[in-house]
Amino acid sequence: MKLVTYRVADEASRLGVIWDELIVDVEDFGFEVGLDFPSNMLDFIDLGSIAVSALSEALNQAETRDLLGTSIPATNAELLAPIPRPRKNIFGIGLNYTEHVAEAARSLDTSSELPQEPVIFTKLPTAVIGDGDSICHNKNITQQLDWEAELAVIIGKKCHRVNKDEALNYVFGYTVINDISARDCRRAGQWVVSKSQYSFAPMGPCIVTADEIKDPHNLNIQCHVNGIEKQNSSTKYMLFNINDLIEDISQGLLLEPGDIIATGTPAGVGAGRDPQEFMWPGDVLETSIEGIGKIRNSVIAV
Repeated sequence: MKLVTYRVADEASRLGVIWDELIVDVEDFGFEVGLDFPSNMLDFIDLGSIAVSALSEALNQAETRDLLGTSIPATNAELLAPIPRPRKNIFGIGLNYTEHVAEAARSLDTSSELPQEPVIFTKLPTAVIGDGDSICHNKNITQQLDWEAELAVIIGKKCHRVNKDEALNYVFGYTVINDISARDCRRAGQWVVSKSQYSFAPMGPCIVTADEIKDPHNLNIQCHVNGIEKQNSSTKYMLFNINDLIEDISQGLLLEPGDIIATGTPAGVGAGRDPQEFMWPGDVLETSIEGIGKIRNSVIAV
């Protein structure tokens, strides 16, 4: 299923599921068919795979009147970030594609040696924006606003000291994220100011539940700026795959439902180009992943 957080006009945001060309309101649909579903994404994730199966089965068995009475045309809705305000910081993974390691070493003073364990940083929840929202460029803070297309993993149940062979059983679903980075805002090697400014985590347009992604390690990932391709790769080239990342993080940290892992970006970022390229007000960034969808965000001056 493709789950979305949507809004109509100035109403409060709601949890929906894309069904053909409709968005079915999950809570309202549940009421119609005698099931108790929540109205927001995090509460639904908390219910786990049982809720996914129950919703899927109910949709497949639903009568037309149940769908039409609890849905709107997708074109009438505004899609927000699937999780508009994560409960915790996003777990970011740095230097997780071989060619990106090489380009970062040339331009960002990082090591040219392949990491022997995942490089982990965080992005604040306030960095999250949705499809169609604007990326903020403050020229007084940065002259090096960069893109990083990434697959994001949404954790579905409490996860501590998990073996990598079991790791995918803890995944609720997947979404698209762009790890926007102000390259000139790194401080003594620390990335939080570079990575966590408001609007620096465009995410969406939906969460595709794990049962719909047969192999998350074989998805095409692309990034375009003003219609020009900048990144085009596959998740199969991760140095540390999703199983490795969940195993590594969960050895010392507790992962919980709704936690987000941004799994790293392939080569093609602006800082790695010769000459370097960065984003400026008026630029349009498009980030897409096979089987999930595309998000589009414009850069504005603030």
